[in-house]
Amino acid sequence: MEGQDYLVRAIARETNIRALACISTGLVHEACLRHQTSPTASAALGRALTGGTLMGALLKTGQRVGIRFDGDGPIGKIIVEADSNGEVRGYVSNPSVELKLRHGKLDVARAVGKSGTLEVIKDLGLKEPYRGMVPIYTGEIAEDLAYYFAESEQIPSAVGLGVFVNMEGQVRAAGGFLVQSFPPRNEDIIERLIDRIGNMTSVTDLLREGKRPEDILATIFEGIPYDLLEKREIAYKCNCSRERVEAALISLGPEEISNLLMEKGGVDVKCEFCRAVYEFSTEDLNRILLEIRSPRH
Repeated sequence: MEGQDYLVRAIARETNIRALACISTGLVHEACLRHQTSPTASAALGRALTGGTLMGALLKTGQRVGIRFDGDGPIGKIIVEADSNGEVRGYVSNPSVELKLRHGKLDVARAVGKSGTLEVIKDLGLKEPYRGMVPIYTGEIAEDLAYYFAESEQIPSAVGLGVFVNMEGQVRAAGGFLVQSFPPRNEDIIERLIDRIGNMTSVTDLLREGKRPEDILATIFEGIPYDLLEKREIAYKCNCSRERVEAALISLGPEEISNLLMEKGGVDVKCEFCRAVYEFSTEDLNRILLEIRSPRH
């Protein structure tokens, strides 16, 4: 599945509307393999990863966005981080959650819960990150992200996200779209878009039919002139490293590291996002402790 994931960006010619669409099957498949998610958790995580990828593509170079669903459903928290380069990572608190199908479909809304919060944190390179928080609207992920844009950023938006998981629990299709309008708005065109999107086949079905991101945008913009601006690859990628983990250990301070030495001798640190394990032996911790306590020259 590698190399198939990409995102396209478009803009309407006659009004201030931008749109993005992507296919994210490979990156969602990889994430779900890493986290050993159940079908329901795969659908929830896959939607959130795809939504995060679309939101990351709105940012400028070097900026990042974090999405945190904290609902009252059995899946617990869903955490996603994405950057402007098309790289995304994420995890769920309870990857093994499984629920009965609802109307023949995976019940993501009940897994997430219909009470709780959706928080979006943007690192825009300023002194403090931007934070926006709204109540969870439906638990369906896409509707919640659209609600966030409308309530927190005052940007009318349509979001469609889909993940197809087969009978064997494998992710076979994933992707989505994001459409946003800005003033001055052409209400006639907006009404046409709302009607078009409302009557569209689901993203999941479009992808299963073999539709590409360009095809999804062509369906949305049918009869409305638009230009494709960009096509970029997207991927599941974690920026953790042994150096970052060691820096985190150093930040604990000498007392905490001494306690680790006395209680465990060494420590294994697992990255929540990619499940990589970094082993720090007794020798490693002693070296770190010595470096902390040694005077700098």
